[in-house]
Amino acid sequence: MLFNSIEFAAFFLVFFICYWFLFNKTPRTQNLLIIFSSYLFYSFWDWRFLILIIISSLTDYCIGLYIEQEKNKISKLNALRLSLFVNIGILISFKYFNFFIDNFIILLENFNFSINVTLINLILPVGISFYTFQTLSYTIDIYNGKIKATNDITAFFAFVAFFPQLVAGPIERAKNLIPQFLQKRKFKYKFAVSGARLILIGLFKKMVIADNLALLVDPVYANPIDYVGFPILLATFFFAFQIYCDFSGYSDIAIGLARVLGFNLMKNFNTPYFSKSLTEFWRNWHISLSTWFRDYVYIPLGGSRVYKNKVYVNIMITFLLSGFWHGANWTFIIWGGIHGMGLIFEKSFLSSHINQKNNLIKTLLRITITFSFVCTTWIFFRSNNVLDSIFIINNLFIDTMDYFNYDILSLKFRGIGLKPNDMIFNIFLIFFLIAFEACSKSEKLVNHFNNNRKLRVIYYYLIFILILIYGTQNSANNFIYFQF
Repeated sequence: MLFNSIEFAAFFLVFFICYWFLFNKTPRTQNLLIIFSSYLFYSFWDWRFLILIIISSLTDYCIGLYIEQEKNKISKLNALRLSLFVNIGILISFKYFNFFIDNFIILLENFNFSINVTLINLILPVGISFYTFQTLSYTIDIYNGKIKATNDITAFFAFVAFFPQLVAGPIERAKNLIPQFLQKRKFKYKFAVSGARLILIGLFKKMVIADNLALLVDPVYANPIDYVGFPILLATFFFAFQIYCDFSGYSDIAIGLARVLGFNLMKNFNTPYFSKSLTEFWRNWHISLSTWFRDYVYIPLGGSRVYKNKVYVNIMITFLLSGFWHGANWTFIIWGGIHGMGLIFEKSFLSSHINQKNNLIKTLLRITITFSFVCTTWIFFRSNNVLDSIFIINNLFIDTMDYFNYDILSLKFRGIGLKPNDMIFNIFLIFFLIAFEACSKSEKLVNHFNNNRKLRVIYYYLIFILILIYGTQNSANNFIYFQF
């Protein structure tokens, strides 16, 4: 069941009525409804994998209580290890098992050893990477004394399975979210309206921008050899905005749904493509994941408190793991490694300039350089394999004279089922997004927008109409991060 589907709209309407009018007596009854509804929501993908969520929830609920009560440090550490073993074990088994076996076989073949292994065709459970990290952070924080274990099993199970952010985040911390499940929720009109607006913006990003950009990106990256030159360059540029609108759109919807239910989830994106450095980009992109790796990988490794070379090693380990988290493919590992090397380069040679104030021209130049680097690395992230990535990079700028030949471009795009006018419309949408996000960085313009009712009505009606138009033209598409 997708956020951008009629089925989900009906599901949420029924849930909303039950949540605020029938089960609103106590937090516990609302939490029980959330657990039931979240499990039902997840069952639309595959009900069999509910057992994994239940195992993860029950394991960490019990281990959390044990760590809280146990005085012996070694016993507490062993309990934490059990939590890590169960959660990471489930993740590796379903997400990375075949990857490790495939590469082990290739390694043996390089040494002239032959081995016959039957691979298990495991389906990747939707959202496993997200809820695994969310529940893991709970036991780690209890072990480190940052939070107390909760005795309320319904609150904890609801925290793990909360359907607005179950399958693709934001990856919430127990410190922020569990207390919200323990307190009584009251419907706040203004808070709910802000949530509804976020839902609308998220649907616009997904259904109008991301899904339209996918019409070019998907066929080009599926067969890059057929689209050398400008179509590949344009598809790469489009993908940068497709993945941003797709994932930040999901996050907006998730945060908006949570607000309508009286919950406050963390912000997951903060205009990342306006970043003036790679360091700033990772403060603004997929914030819940980047801060998770910072707090539970980078800092425990020593962070920036160790000698310089060890800092560089810590950065590289963190980003290689971050890349691998995204999928069992060398393309993701390379993507993470390139970002790690980029951050090491910044830290080594550009650290004195990162927070430096610049004039408009220098600021725009730094934004352009950062975006170009990020955009180039997206090639590895989006490609089906490493060979495709290398081919695309080698063929981005060939036949440059064809870029300005309308007839040649028309033939190339017609093979995808698109017209050059479609490309112009997509470029217009991208510039509309850039203009809107640029305005959102100005406090004066934001206040003017919030205080001008007519302007708000025009804006939200416009994007609502566009959602209706493109929602009926295109079928509901999966969100990109569902595959992770």
